[in-house]
Amino acid sequence: MLQLFEDFLIRCSQTLGVELHDVNAVLAITTVGIVCGTVGSLVIGNRMSFFSDAMAHCAFAGVALGLLSVLIVDPLNRRVDDSPFRWLVPFVMILFGAAVGVGIAYFRERSSLAADSIIGVFFALAVGFGAMLIPEVNKRGQRFDPEAFLFGSPIFAQAEDQLMLLALAVLVLGFILTRFNSVVFASFSPSLARSRRVSVRLNHYLFVVLLSLVVNLSIKAVGVLLINALLVVPAAAAANSARNVRQLFLMSLLISLGCGWSGYLISRNWVLNLGPNRVFEFRTGGTIVVLTVFCFFVTAFLARLRGRAVHGVDCEC
Repeated sequence: MLQLFEDFLIRCSQTLGVELHDVNAVLAITTVGIVCGTVGSLVIGNRMSFFSDAMAHCAFAGVALGLLSVLIVDPLNRRVDDSPFRWLVPFVMILFGAAVGVGIAYFRERSSLAADSIIGVFFALAVGFGAMLIPEVNKRGQRFDPEAFLFGSPIFAQAEDQLMLLALAVLVLGFILTRFNSVVFASFSPSLARSRRVSVRLNHYLFVVLLSLVVNLSIKAVGVLLINALLVVPAAAAANSARNVRQLFLMSLLISLGCGWSGYLISRNWVLNLGPNRVFEFRTGGTIVVLTVFCFFVTAFLARLRGRAVHGVDCEC
């Protein structure tokens, strides 16, 4: 199946007359934009921005644990990418991320501490655990690249990454179709949701697991910086202008996709000429992040202007 998908991408690049990495990049940006734009509205609605940020950084330990698992299971292979057990890396990442997410949710329910304190504890645990494992991974011949983990680039997304992202998009779509109203209802008024026999706890834990899947399956293709920004900033920008949940959902999706495509086009076609043999190129992930933040400030400014105009009309009346 992987080979068939790779052949399909190659045919698409030949038909369109573009490079294969351009097809990979656009497909990765589109899929991640749809996933993050869809889930981002729920992240904002449930006040889980810091939680999603912690999940993204906790993937640092999940990557290290996954790499070490492959090197232990297949000790004769010096490169994880060439090992038949390389599927263990995303599998272990997902399990670790889901365990951390469920652990945070559980202790938030059972502890009297503030939510940010609980998240900070698990954040420190995961990053510290990852720092313990990285030297052993490097010692076994697999170099861990922190820059690729943090900043990533859709340009280098492989067919294997694309298949995982497409499967993730289908899973997110299924969750939205079956659980969206329940999750929104539970986040808006948990007590009222319970009175209507909506399982608040079940929906919360399912969303936590979904969020861990989104983060861990997207990191390899686009990096921590981009996945964290797309989960929070487009939805935050949409919240400045949206008047209801439906508008928040649609605007978050449109901003995520629009900034993703625009950022890619800018990074691929715009350069700064700084003199002879000195050209400054924009990195794709960073450009997309800057555009999403720019959209946030624009929507905040427009919302402020609209608020002043309404106030002025009221004064005149």
